[in-house]
Amino acid sequence: MSTDTDRAPQPARPAVVAALVLLAVVLCAGLMTLCVWQVQRLQWKLALIERVEQRVSAVPMPAPGPPEWSGISREANEYQRVQVSGRFDHSRQTLVRASTDLGRGFWVITPLQTLGGFWILVNRGFVLSANSLPPAESTSADLSTITGLLRLSEPGGSVLQANDAAAGRWYSRDVPAIAASAKLVATPVSPGATPVAPYFIDAAASASAAWPRGGLTVLSFNNHHIVYAVTWFVLAAMTAGAAVYLVRSERRLRALQVLDRQAAVHA
Repeated sequence: MSTDTDRAPQPARPAVVAALVLLAVVLCAGLMTLCVWQVQRLQWKLALIERVEQRVSAVPMPAPGPPEWSGISREANEYQRVQVSGRFDHSRQTLVRASTDLGRGFWVITPLQTLGGFWILVNRGFVLSANSLPPAESTSADLSTITGLLRLSEPGGSVLQANDAAAGRWYSRDVPAIAASAKLVATPVSPGATPVAPYFIDAAASASAAWPRGGLTVLSFNNHHIVYAVTWFVLAAMTAGAAVYLVRSERRLRALQVLDRQAAVHA
């Protein structure tokens, strides 16, 4: 006597098969889109690495002045080696929280008034705490020449913490916000006011071991895009393979069902 467990597998309803195949097509398209996107990101990352390697070893250029500011972009200018001379105003420096190879502490952002009259925020380097800073006059009359890397503003704060200018808590080097907090920019901006550069400079390392320590700009970039691209491609291939297997299995079951019916008619 046959039982339910002895019955041959039955094909699924056509609507169910069609829905599963449609789902597989959508998933496969989405995964392939992610794969292509990762390949594009890989090309972008390789171009970025090459660009940065060329710029950090180049001869320093004069820091861009006001006539050049409108054309500054990440692709064209970030990580360029630049040089500028001026006088620091230590009375208006800002500490921005940072984590480096030396530990957790702060970047020291000090306004520099250039010989051209405009201001540039200079990241003089890293300190473990505010107590690590050397004593300084409120405004230095000494002329300083700074060589470093041009960096663009980092607005808003960190991923988890927003900048709080009123409380003096800074988590990113937000040039407009820091300039406003340091009163480098009058509010509202008056005609003829001294302009502030839309970028900051990461100062290069100095021969001195004194704080703050410059030259700690992160110049290594994670590049796992090829791994991600292969992962998405494999998942897309597995999804397509599963859909093909499903369709073939259903066809085989339906063919067997037809043969069983024909055998039953001739029996």
